[in-house]
Amino acid sequence: MSAHEHAIAHEHHGEHETMSKGKIWRVFFILLGVTVLEFFIALYCLPHAWFSQEVANFLYIALTIVKAAYIVAYFMHLKFEKIGLILAIVLPMIFLIYFVSLMIIEGNHLLLGVK
Repeated sequence: MSAHEHAIAHEHHGEHETMSKGKIWRVFFILLGVTVLEFFIALYCLPHAWFSQEVANFLYIALTIVKAAYIVAYFMHLKFEKIGLILAIVLPMIFLIYFVSLMIIEGNHLLLGVK
Protein backbone atom coordinates (compact mmCIF):
# COMPACT_ATOMS: atom_id res chain seq x y z
CA MET A 1 0.00 0.00 0.00
CA SER A 2 1.49 3.33 -1.00
CA ALA A 3 1.64 6.31 1.34
CA HIS A 4 -1.14 8.03 -0.65
CA GLU A 5 -3.45 5.00 -0.42
CA HIS A 6 -2.68 4.69 3.29
CA ALA A 7 -3.54 8.36 3.84
CA ILE A 8 -6.83 8.01 1.95
CA ALA A 9 -7.75 4.84 3.86
CA HIS A 10 -6.92 6.52 7.17
CA GLU A 11 -8.91 9.64 6.22
CA HIS A 12 -11.92 7.55 5.24
CA HIS A 13 -11.68 5.56 8.46
CA GLY A 14 -11.58 8.73 10.55
CA GLU A 15 -14.66 10.10 8.80
CA HIS A 16 -17.12 7.98 10.79
CA GLU A 17 -15.34 7.66 14.11
CA THR A 18 -17.93 9.88 15.79
CA MET A 19 -20.68 7.24 15.35
CA SER A 20 -19.82 4.53 17.84
CA LYS A 21 -21.96 1.50 18.56
CA GLY A 22 -23.03 3.12 21.81
CA LYS A 23 -24.35 6.23 20.05
CA ILE A 24 -26.14 4.13 17.47
CA TRP A 25 -27.88 2.14 20.20
CA ARG A 26 -28.71 5.32 22.13
CA VAL A 27 -30.34 6.85 19.04
CA PHE A 28 -32.12 3.55 18.38
CA PHE A 29 -33.63 3.53 21.87
CA ILE A 30 -34.64 7.19 21.60
CA LEU A 31 -36.42 6.42 18.32
CA LEU A 32 -37.98 3.33 19.90
CA GLY A 33 -39.19 5.42 22.85
CA VAL A 34 -40.75 8.03 20.59
CA THR A 35 -42.48 5.30 18.57
CA VAL A 36 -43.79 3.64 21.75
CA LEU A 37 -45.09 7.03 22.90
CA GLU A 38 -46.91 7.45 19.57
CA PHE A 39 -48.50 4.02 19.95
CA PHE A 40 -49.44 4.80 23.56
CA ILE A 41 -51.20 7.96 22.44
CA ALA A 42 -53.00 6.17 19.60
CA LEU A 43 -54.01 3.01 21.45
CA TYR A 44 -54.58 4.19 25.02
CA CYS A 45 -55.04 7.96 25.27
CA LEU A 46 -57.40 8.54 22.34
CA PRO A 47 -59.87 5.72 23.15
CA HIS A 48 -60.09 6.96 26.74
CA ALA A 49 -60.59 10.56 25.53
CA TRP A 50 -57.54 11.99 27.31
CA PHE A 51 -56.82 14.15 24.26
CA SER A 52 -58.92 15.60 21.49
CA GLN A 53 -58.18 14.51 17.94
CA GLU A 54 -56.55 17.89 17.19
CA VAL A 55 -54.14 17.59 20.11
CA ALA A 56 -53.32 14.00 19.14
CA ASN A 57 -52.63 15.07 15.55
CA PHE A 58 -50.33 17.84 16.77
CA LEU A 59 -48.48 15.37 19.02
CA TYR A 60 -48.12 12.87 16.15
CA ILE A 61 -46.69 15.54 13.87
CA ALA A 62 -44.29 16.82 16.54
CA LEU A 63 -43.08 13.32 17.43
CA THR A 64 -42.67 12.44 13.76
CA ILE A 65 -40.55 15.55 13.23
CA VAL A 66 -38.40 14.53 16.21
CA LYS A 67 -37.91 11.06 14.72
CA ALA A 68 -37.09 12.48 11.30
CA ALA A 69 -34.56 14.88 12.83
CA TYR A 70 -32.80 12.06 14.68
CA ILE A 71 -32.70 9.88 11.57
CA VAL A 72 -31.33 12.66 9.39
CA ALA A 73 -28.84 13.85 12.01
CA TYR A 74 -27.34 10.51 13.00
CA PHE A 75 -28.02 7.87 10.37
CA MET A 76 -27.60 10.23 7.41
CA HIS A 77 -24.62 11.87 9.20
CA LEU A 78 -25.93 15.43 8.83
CA LYS A 79 -24.99 16.18 12.43
CA PHE A 80 -21.33 15.71 11.56
CA GLU A 81 -21.35 18.04 8.53
CA LYS A 82 -20.36 21.68 8.38
CA ILE A 83 -22.95 24.27 9.39
CA GLY A 84 -23.29 25.62 5.84
CA LEU A 85 -24.49 22.30 4.48
CA ILE A 86 -26.85 21.82 7.41
CA LEU A 87 -28.40 25.25 6.84
CA ALA A 88 -28.63 24.63 3.10
CA ILE A 89 -30.73 21.53 3.77
CA VAL A 90 -32.72 22.51 6.87
CA LEU A 91 -33.77 26.08 6.05
CA PRO A 92 -35.51 25.26 2.74
CA MET A 93 -37.36 22.43 4.48
CA ILE A 94 -38.55 24.81 7.21
CA PHE A 95 -39.76 27.31 4.62
CA LEU A 96 -41.45 24.54 2.63
CA ILE A 97 -43.34 23.30 5.68
CA TYR A 98 -44.26 26.88 6.59
CA PHE A 99 -45.57 27.69 3.11
CA VAL A 100 -47.54 24.44 2.84
CA SER A 101 -49.16 25.08 6.22
CA LEU A 102 -50.04 28.64 5.14
CA MET A 103 -51.60 27.30 1.94
CA ILE A 104 -53.66 24.80 3.93
CA ILE A 105 -54.84 27.50 6.34
CA GLU A 106 -55.64 29.91 3.51
CA GLY A 107 -57.39 27.16 1.55
CA ASN A 108 -59.61 26.38 4.52
CA HIS A 109 -60.32 30.09 5.00
CA LEU A 110 -61.37 30.51 1.39
CA LEU A 111 -63.39 27.30 1.44
CA LEU A 112 -65.27 28.30 4.59
CA GLY A 113 -65.86 31.85 3.33
CA VAL A 114 -67.64 30.74 0.12
CA LYS A 115 -71.37 30.08 0.53
